[in-house]
Formats: sequence, structure tokens, C-alpha cells
Amino acid sequence: MFNRSRRNLASWFTLAMGSILVVFAAVVYYLKVVDELEGLDRLLYKKASVMVASVKLEMHDGQQQLDLEHVPLLGSMVQPLPDSELVYAGWYDRQKQLVQFFGKVKSDRLLVSGGFDTIKTDSQVWLRQVTLPVYQHGLLIGYLQARMPMTAMENTLAEFRLVLAIAVPITLAVVALTGWWLGGLAMQPIRHSYDYLQRFTADASHELRSPLTAIINNAQYGLLSKSADLEGQRQRFQKIFDIAKSMSALVNDLLFLARYQGHLPTEFLHKIDLNQLLAQITDDYANQPDAQHLSLVAKLPSNSITVLGDANLLRQAVINLLSNACKYTHAGGQVYLQLFTQSHWAVIQIVDNGIGIPETDLPYIFERFYRVDKKRSRKTGGFGLGLAIVQQIVQSHGGKVRINSTFKEGTTLQVFLPLY
Repeated sequence: MFNRSRRNLASWFTLAMGSILVVFAAVVYYLKVVDELEGLDRLLYKKASVMVASVKLEMHDGQQQLDLEHVPLLGSMVQPLPDSELVYAGWYDRQKQLVQFFGKVKSDRLLVSGGFDTIKTDSQVWLRQVTLPVYQHGLLIGYLQARMPMTAMENTLAEFRLVLAIAVPITLAVVALTGWWLGGLAMQPIRHSYDYLQRFTADASHELRSPLTAIINNAQYGLLSKSADLEGQRQRFQKIFDIAKSMSALVNDLLFLARYQGHLPTEFLHKIDLNQLLAQITDDYANQPDAQHLSLVAKLPSNSITVLGDANLLRQAVINLLSNACKYTHAGGQVYLQLFTQSHWAVIQIVDNGIGIPETDLPYIFERFYRVDKKRSRKTGGFGLGLAIVQQIVQSHGGKVRINSTFKEGTTLQVFLPLY
């Protein structure tokens, strides 16, 4: 599924970028054609202007006579233009009739009044043509028409087309590879989310399936058994009750995780004195069975530290952390609860010298249903939702959680909450 999505992303990216590239290449080629044509027109106009400048209108016996003998290519009294490249030059009178010409492809009558044109000869050669009306003393004395072959320009454009024909496919191949790579990057978070959801669903199903099976087995045995042992029946009902209670706790935890996604609404936030809250939690938790076998010490500052939050949620987060610290600290060990400020954060720190967490498990310790194997069995580690709930509570208050642990030496957990 992910490879197919990745291919689709890469294909659409290549199609989009390829279309842009082809349009861009077409625009560049069009601009190149326009530039080459303008260059050819400037050259042709310059040569025609040189010829026009040599045309003389003289008076003989009171009559105006046109002298074309000194016009390059047309006249015999002047040397032809070096490297003129002109294949045709013609002089037309005011009635647009051909008077004098140079070249093979001639037009006896002028069909245009002026400007540039492109024509094609019978031998399939493209020519660029300019027609200039010539004035002297404000009077029209005739027209000069000149033509140049477009072979050089066509060769230049052919070379440019060859470059584009090679460069565009290579660029498209690079774009396709880039699209494939970007598709992989884009799919990475989705893949992680999908894997996480799949793992979460499998874990939740597993956690619910085992107690349900136990309930069904005990209920079936009670229905089918004809034993008159009331104590045995009571033990089975007690077992069903314990399992159902455990399932209820699991469902509540899952509902909690689903309910408190994102930041808490502002109407749920109140000023909380963390000193008072932590002192109360410490007093209450010191009487719990988990804390009886060790030394639970609270180190709270004399000044009050205030944050905005939900007192019940923060209480649950701290109790979860204390519960974990006490559960996994050997008898006679120590658990420290500290409160201090750091920059603009209030920091709740819980340090124990218990069994610690292996380094390989630390990146996953806040994931739902994640339990460190062996030392933390289901019996001692619950459902593996405690730290996930802590992280979600802290993040819903705009805070963060950090953990530092050394296997067999102890764990330090820090909760950062923004100061009020």
C-alpha cells in the first residue's frame, strides 16, 4: 500500500514538474527564435540601409534622374559589399515595378509596401526579406528590397533543439528520482502513524481478549458445574469481578487518552500552587502499600510556584510517576520528589534508585501498551499506559517530559510546566 502511494506521489510529482519543464523549454525555445530573428533582421536592415544611402537623385536638364550605379550589388561603379550574404537586392520605382536587381530569385513587381517577411524559394530555402521605401527631400523615390538566407539561423536553432532534446529527458529522469525520494519522505510520518495505530490496535485487542477469555471460561464453568461448593463458586465470581474491574480500568485509561488530545481549553485551566499540590500528594501517597518499603522524600521550595492547569489531571500525572518509581525501587531504596524552577519552567523531578530502564527501551517508554519485558511484567507494570497518560497530560498543559535512566541504577523523570 505504501509503495503504491509512493509511486502515485512520485508519478504526480513527475507529471506536474515535467509539464512545467516542457512548457519552460517551449518558452525558452520561442524566446531563442525571437532573439535569433531579431538579430537577423538587424543585420539585414543594416545592409539594406548601406545600399539606400548610396542611392542618388540628380537633376539633368531640369529632370530628376535616379543614379543607382553607386549602389553596392546594384551598380557597376562600386565594389560589392564584402560578405554581404545577400542573395537578392532589387530596386523598384514608385509604381513598384522592378528597375534593377541582383540575384537569381527576382520579383518583377513589388507585392508589399514595406517591412520584414519570410519567404520560401522553389528550392525549399527559407529567406528573410526586408522592403524599405526610400525618400529624399520628403518625396518617395522608390523601394529597395533585399533578402538573406536563414540557413545560419536554422542551424543555430537546430543545435539548440538538440540540446533541449537531450537536456529535457535527463532532467525529467532526475525529477522522477527526486519525486520518488520525496514521496518516501512524505510517506514516512504516515507509515509511522499507520504502524503505531496497527500496533496500538493489536495491543488493545490483546489486552482485552485475555480477560474476556478468562471471564467466559469462569462463567461457563459456573454454569456447567454441578458442584455444591459455595466457596469455590464465590472465588470464581470474585475472579470475574477482579477481571471486569481491571478491564474497566483499561477502558477508562483508553478513554482518557482519547479524550485529552491536544491542549486543554482555557476554561479548564486554573491557577495551581504546585507546592501545595505536591505536598498533599506526597502525604497521601506515603501511606500507599507501594511506598511502605522505601523512603519517599519530598523536597519542595519555600516560595510558591504557580502554573495554569487542571489540578486533577496534574495530580494523576504525578501519582503515575510516583507509582512507577515506587514499584520499581527495591525495598529500602529511595524516591525523591523535587520541585524547582528553571528559566520559565516549573520542574517536577522524581528520582529513584530502582532497577532502571535499559537504554534500548527508553525511546519507546512513552508509547501506549509498551512495557519493558522481564522485570516489568504485566503483573507489576499494569497495562503500559501510565507513562503515556503522563505525557499526554503534560503536553495538554503545554509542557514536556524528559527521562534519564541507567539500567540497574535508577531513573530520573522531569516534568516541565510553563510558569504562570
